[in-house]
Amino acid sequence: MRFVPKFLLSAMAPAHFPGTAKTYDAPEVAFLGRSNVGKSSLINALLGSKEAKVSSTPGRTRAINFFALHEGTTQKFSQRPSLIFADLPGYGYAKISKSISAEWPTFIEPYLNERDQLALCVCLVDTNIPPQANDTQLITALRQMQRPHVVVGTKADRLGGNQLTKSIAALKKAHGEDRIIPVSSKTEDGMKALWAEIVSLVQ
Repeated sequence: MRFVPKFLLSAMAPAHFPGTAKTYDAPEVAFLGRSNVGKSSLINALLGSKEAKVSSTPGRTRAINFFALHEGTTQKFSQRPSLIFADLPGYGYAKISKSISAEWPTFIEPYLNERDQLALCVCLVDTNIPPQANDTQLITALRQMQRPHVVVGTKADRLGGNQLTKSIAALKKAHGEDRIIPVSSKTEDGMKALWAEIVSLVQ
């Protein structure tokens, strides 16, 4: 399946979220994780483009950035997108508060709690560091909201086979997950598995 990505808008309040017009009416996939975990890089690797802006400065993304995915080619694609990706601000860098809901701007919680179009949350965790409590908090919150989610372990190319296996096992145990998909935006390992997961869960 081939998609043509198109930047839609940046939102910093619920009133700014995409509406329900034909050009916006599609299932949304949200990407969440700690600052500098590689959300924008992962989105670009999935799309085969550079639509999502990548910054080496943690906490640079301060809005929800929405991208429409149209099936087809740049010459011709349907007006209605097949999917919409939402790149959410990171957490854990500017320690404003102990809780995720207070740490993020107030528009994040309404998006996760109330957004009817939100079909799947992709939670990114770093395979190169020990499991983080605020990642566990996010994943637990999504379970409580009954939001479908999948957890991916980023930067997997930096670890050897045995190291990666141990890291994934530790992340599974800490976050209470049966499956975590190791991915690398650099080598594109895991992208096919993640795409398959996104398509199956959204459908």
